[in-house]
Amino acid sequence: MNLYAYYIIFAVILLFGSVATVMIGISRKNQDGDQTYFQKTGVKWVRLTALYVIAIAAGLLALLAYIRYAVE
Repeated sequence: MNLYAYYIIFAVILLFGSVATVMIGISRKNQDGDQTYFQKTGVKWVRLTALYVIAIAAGLLALLAYIRYAVE
């Protein structure tokens, strides 16, 4: 795979993440606030940790793919 393809994939993911973050930040629900935010924090920590584990695993897979195909 061409090296520029990896750059394009990275840029698309970065752009999507940036736009999603801004959209969440300016959402009506976020501006009004959530009265139940500090309830059920254990479930929220589990979800957040799972997201980080998935993101790290995906990042490692992408790194391995980069090393395997870009270095050749």
